[in-house]
Amino acid sequence: RDDNKLVDRAAAVRAGVGWWGKNTMVLTPAVGPWILLGSVVTDAVLATSEPMKRSCGSCERCLPACPTGALIEPGVLDARKCLAYWLQARGVIPLDLRVAVGDRIYGCDDCIDACPPGSRLARSSTSPEGNVDLTELLMSDDAALVGSHSHFYIPGRRARYLRRNALVAAGNTAADTAIPLLAAYAGHPDWLLRVHAVWALGRIGGDEAAAVLEHASSVERDARVTPEVTLALADVTTRRADGTARSTLKVTMRHTVLDSTENL
Repeated sequence: RDDNKLVDRAAAVRAGVGWWGKNTMVLTPAVGPWILLGSVVTDAVLATSEPMKRSCGSCERCLPACPTGALIEPGVLDARKCLAYWLQARGVIPLDLRVAVGDRIYGCDDCIDACPPGSRLARSSTSPEGNVDLTELLMSDDAALVGSHSHFYIPGRRARYLRRNALVAAGNTAADTAIPLLAAYAGHPDWLLRVHAVWALGRIGGDEAAAVLEHASSVERDARVTPEVTLALADVTTRRADGTARSTLKVTMRHTVLDSTENL
């Protein structure tokens, strides 16, 4: 169970499995960070071993690879900027991190991909990449959605968080053909999904998206959603006026992280 009651990485380093990488991951010989850690808690008396005396040396490729600059220095991660954290967290994905999400719906391996032993292993792997059809995902019912992604850590096993992530990915990657589906989510009963749907519409832009946002502006009453509608509509309107296609505006507004007990 992935509930962080035991920090597997720290135990692995103490047990001599690997060493602390500058990306805060445990690195091992030959495969680098591409390992799956697990722990067994026991009161059995076991032989002990010394921690591994290795390091990353002068290599710092992982630091600039982080898409949000979350690796602020070697071995130090600012979780407030980490996409892997936010895509598994409850609540609203911060506005200033959504473009960096790109087409991800879960996790972020950029710092692992940049690690030389990790990148060599990835290049030699024959495993297919995990591609997901965003339209299919967003049109699935809750049971099918959670069931097909049961290998993911999903807060509370609630489909809303996968949908939230997919809406952000759709805004970053989808074409105008996605607007009808995003428009449906802009009217969804779940305020959290409306927040990310209107952002995605603003990100795609165009007259059709603007029309949906104008309607949302006239009917939305939830104070958690209305600022998002206003920003998305202003962004689309500005880009229509100057002829640019997609949003490149830098937004400094941040959202407060919602308490884990937040309900619909």
